[in-house]
Amino acid sequence: MKKLICTLMVLWVLVAMLQGCGSKDTSADYPPSSETSGAEVPETGITAEMAFEGVNNYCHTHYDWSIAEENPDIMYVRTGEESDTLFKVIFRSNTGAFVYFTVDKASGMTSMKEVVPNLGVESDAGKFSLYDYLNESD
Repeated sequence: MKKLICTLMVLWVLVAMLQGCGSKDTSADYPPSSETSGAEVPETGITAEMAFEGVNNYCHTHYDWSIAEENPDIMYVRTGEESDTLFKVIFRSNTGAFVYFTVDKASGMTSMKEVVPNLGVESDAGKFSLYDYLNESD
C-alpha cells in the first residue's frame, strides 16, 4: 500500500512540474506571419528544411538546453511525417515529454501538441508562425 501511495505521489509531482516545461505562449489566435514579422511568404511555401530549421530555432529559444550539454541524446529535434499539406517535426525534452509541431506548408502556421507518454497526458501547447523563427537569409 505504501508503494502505491508513493508512486501516486511521484506521478502527481511530475504532472505538476511538467506544467512549467511547456511554452509559455499558448494563445491560439496569432496574426499571420506577414503581420508579425514582416517576412513575405515565398511562392513555393514551406520546405521540409525550413520546417525543421524554424522548429529547431523555436525549441532552442523556448527550452533550456543546458542539461543536454552533458548528455546530448536527452533532448533533440527530428523530422516526422509529411503529408500533402503538412510537415511534422518532433521535439523531445529532457523530461521525456514530446512536443509534436505540425507546420502548414502553405501558411507556415505551426501548432504544437505536448504528449507525456508515461503519464498518458496530451495537451495543446499553442501556435506560432514558423516565419518568425527562420533566419533572415531564408
